[in-house]
Amino acid sequence: MTGAHRSGGVRVAVTGIGVKSPAGTTPDEVFATLLAARSTAAVVPELVERGMAVRFACVVPPFDTDAYISRREARQIDRPTALVLCAAADAVADASLSPGPAPERAGVQLGTGVGGLASMEATTRDHGERPSAMPVHTVPRTMANSAACRIAMRYGFRGDCTTYATACASGTTAIGEAARRIRYGELDVAVAGGVDAPVTPVIMGGFHRLRALSVRNDAPERASRPFDADRDGFVIGEGAAVLVLERWDRALARGARIYGEVAGYASTCDAFHIVAPRPDGEPASRCMRGALADAGYAPADIGHINAHGTSTILNDQSEARAIARCFDGHSPPVTAMKGVTGHLVGGSGALEAALSLLCANRGLVPPVANLRSSPEAGLVDLVVGAPRAVAPAPVLSNSFGFGGQNSCLVLAPAPGGDRPATTRDPA
Repeated sequence: MTGAHRSGGVRVAVTGIGVKSPAGTTPDEVFATLLAARSTAAVVPELVERGMAVRFACVVPPFDTDAYISRREARQIDRPTALVLCAAADAVADASLSPGPAPERAGVQLGTGVGGLASMEATTRDHGERPSAMPVHTVPRTMANSAACRIAMRYGFRGDCTTYATACASGTTAIGEAARRIRYGELDVAVAGGVDAPVTPVIMGGFHRLRALSVRNDAPERASRPFDADRDGFVIGEGAAVLVLERWDRALARGARIYGEVAGYASTCDAFHIVAPRPDGEPASRCMRGALADAGYAPADIGHINAHGTSTILNDQSEARAIARCFDGHSPPVTAMKGVTGHLVGGSGALEAALSLLCANRGLVPPVANLRSSPEAGLVDLVVGAPRAVAPAPVLSNSFGFGGQNSCLVLAPAPGGDRPATTRDPA
């Protein structure tokens, strides 16, 4: 590597991953779906029944929630909280947190774009004329911080518990801020990630009114097409992804399997427009460079980029320009997972961070689904058609949200792939 990794200070290991997504409910399922570039967009019967202009989305396939959540708890929570509780349970089990962290040294950092808005929508629809009959758990369901607090309650984590709302960057922000808290000595362990379940008539109707959504009702599987010349908007999805982060030395001491580390993080704001990115991509490029600097890497050290890649003209153009700026026209391979998963809003960045780390470990970059020809091909090296083999190397994962919220992570794979790292702290 041309850059020197940041020396000294606390390193942040990734020791557990849990996902509940349209592309699968385990990391390996999602990885296989991404490599196949198989879109998960499909018609949603409720949207058809309501006569919606956009009648398709990417939803999480059915799975056994009874294995994670009691019936009593299920009555108290909404769909996004249920999804993230299940993902968190998988991540904590995957991390095998034994010995467990001191409760005061363990926390939860979660991102969400719309929070409990879907619950409020349903409550207003069903009980708007009779508010005295609304469910007793209406307020806890609609609180944006409920999901994070439920995770903390389940595991008895009494350290910092914070919910971030940076629109489509929320999951990435949560992981980056969790890593900072560990690095600064505030926490030893953090459950971090993102979640949203925005496939509802009002939320989808609102995005449609912004002309942000694809309207390919006749071919939903071809609707999400990041960087493609024929794109016409993004596809809404739902889902949750959670990482267990912990001090590298703690993970080594307990013999944990280490997937890699959160090596760098940065955030910036466009301060330009409430829903459109700045066209030249300068603040987004500065965010990428900030994450690289935080990690102690040079642009040439990055093995591939996971682009935000929403499949909207303005976002794709701006991001391609931002990447070209950051990498001085020498882009590493670029993929964009939303062609498969759709846009999970607050959940996207967390899912993409988790899978980007697996891709970096396994030396495979998924192709961009539905990409045939791209006006951005001259700016960035897009992976098309089939997975591309690369040497294991750090990955840059981008998330850019409404309001001009930019968050970027640099994730470095474990030496030798996602195998146990128990004998030494690698250079």
